[in-house]
Amino acid sequence: MNEIWTEKYRPKNLEEVVGQKHITERLKAYVASGNMPHLLLTGPAGTGKTTCALALAKEMFGDEWRGNFIELNASDERGIDVVRGKIKEFARTSPLGKADFKIIFMDEADALTSDAQAALRRTMEKYSKICRFILSCNYSSKIIDPIQSRCAVFRFSPLSKEDVENYLKRIVADEGIRIDDDALDGLVHVARGDMRRAVNSLQVAASLGKQITLDVIYQTTGLAKPEEVKNMLETALAGNFIRARDMLDDIMIMYGLSGQDIIRQIHSLFFDLSITDSEKVRLVDKTGEIEFRIVEGSNERIQLEALLAYLVMIGGSKR
Repeated sequence: MNEIWTEKYRPKNLEEVVGQKHITERLKAYVASGNMPHLLLTGPAGTGKTTCALALAKEMFGDEWRGNFIELNASDERGIDVVRGKIKEFARTSPLGKADFKIIFMDEADALTSDAQAALRRTMEKYSKICRFILSCNYSSKIIDPIQSRCAVFRFSPLSKEDVENYLKRIVADEGIRIDDDALDGLVHVARGDMRRAVNSLQVAASLGKQITLDVIYQTTGLAKPEEVKNMLETALAGNFIRARDMLDDIMIMYGLSGQDIIRQIHSLFFDLSITDSEKVRLVDKTGEIEFRIVEGSNERIQLEALLAYLVMIGGSKR
């Protein structure tokens, strides 16, 4: 297991990209025409933005793609000096070979400062004849309007459970791994539409042995089993605060979870509890308040126990 599987199994062309057919069809049209506008790829992590940018460059330029493509991560190089220096230097030079233009791919472009984005807008405009920009981000609202108006916007959606499951099955078959059906379902649940997370989690689990079980999946992904968290919540609703508190201790210690990790799982399970809609509304409101306190630096154990106490009070009003 010498390779990182997210790179080993990264799609080599647009045809292999899964779950984003509505986007890849439009990108193939650009390849066929030999021309493209500036692009803004936006959407959740692990949905294929970087993969599509690389595949587009490879199909557009063929063997000369490395000389006509540069990838930068804006979260590392986010200031105006980078735009005025490295980016402008690459943008102003002529493309290699028979290519009509070069491509600058800026990953995590929403990390660029406002000044850097303003400078980038001018660079995009000035060198558009010999250079195209592909900007990738999780939140398009953090990209200034002048840049958005210069780009064709592609919105990536989280991958479906079927797409993630089928891709993982392909890797399992290629690597000769044995995985239980419920472990595969758990892996898909943990990924939540993020293919990179799914593949990385599979590789970590496979490193522990050839047989992957559900227990292994949850221990290596830093998440507790949903049924254990739900059981803790139901115990609190039943009025047994001390038992629910002990279960919280066991879950956090066994899986090594932080307060923010467990609060996200608790939130996702509220809607499976047998309580009224108005009580779910009160719980979500209270959970948002407690999550904010944890993020701001409050003691996570006290805050989580306060949430369990609130569940006990909601359950008490029904008894």
